[in-house]
Amino acid sequence: MNKTLKVTFATLVGILLTACSMVSQQPSGASVSINNDTELALPLPAELGYSLTASQLISATWETDTQQLPVQVEVTPDKVVLAGFSSWGTRILSLQYQNQVIDTQVLSGLGATLPQPEQVLFNLMLTLWPADAWAQSLQSIGWHLVDTDKTRTVFDDNQQAIIRIEYQAKVGEPKTSGEIVFKHLIQGYTITIQTLNSTIVDNPSKS
Repeated sequence: MNKTLKVTFATLVGILLTACSMVSQQPSGASVSINNDTELALPLPAELGYSLTASQLISATWETDTQQLPVQVEVTPDKVVLAGFSSWGTRILSLQYQNQVIDTQVLSGLGATLPQPEQVLFNLMLTLWPADAWAQSLQSIGWHLVDTDKTRTVFDDNQQAIIRIEYQAKVGEPKTSGEIVFKHLIQGYTITIQTLNSTIVDNPSKS
C-alpha cells in the first residue's frame, strides 16, 4: 500500500471504533477507552476457550474504497500475539496482550498511517470471544450483545444496535472457517476478516 492508501485504511479502522464510541487511544491495562471517564475491560486470552493460530486478511471499506492489512494472530491461554504486515511482507505493527498488559510496536515513521494495534486486537476479540466473556464488562457500562448462529449484535446503553457482525462459517464450525463481516450500522463502515489458514487446538482442562 502506498502512503495515501495506508492513511485511508488507518482512518477507516479508527473511525469505525470512534463512531461507536469505542476508541482505543491510550489503553490502561487490558481495556479500551469509551470516554474520558469510562473504559471497557477486555476478556482474558483464555476466555476464548481454545488456542488459535491464524493468517488473516483484514479489509476496511468505506463507500467504494477498500484497503487491506494482512495479519498473523496467535492466541494461547495466557496471551494474544498479533502482527500486521505490509503488502511486501514487512512487519509494520505488532501487539502482545499478556498478564492484563498490552504491549505494542509500530514500525518507525508509520504511526500516523496505520491502525493502532489495540484497535485490531479489540476488533479480533469482539468478533471471536464468546458472549459470556464480554458480558460483565459490557454490563458495567450498560451495553450488551445478542448472538444468533450467524450474527452478533452490540447494543449501547440506549438499546440502539450499533455493531453487527455476520459470520459465514457453517453452523457448528469455527467462526474463522468463513468470512467475518463487521458492520457499523450507523456510519456505514465495514471490516471484512478473511482467514487464509488457521489451526485450532482445545485448551487442556484444569484438573
